[in-house]
Amino acid sequence: MKELLRTNDPTVIAFATALLNGEGIDCFEIDVNMSVLEGSIGVLPRRLMVREADLDEAERAMRDNDIDLGR
Repeated sequence: MKELLRTNDPTVIAFATALLNGEGIDCFEIDVNMSVLEGSIGVLPRRLMVREADLDEAERAMRDNDIDLGR
């Protein structure tokens, strides 16, 4: 798995996930439960992971929809 996206904004993660699902690209969100440690103030970013074979296509989908990859 490769990191595609890193953001503090849960709406961006939701939008990116929907886009990837629409393109038939499997993705997995990590660091979701870190809010327990941070107290839900949103300072720790969440990451969206994709298969290495899908990374180029996923990055293209993000660029086409003006989503900053946060790297």
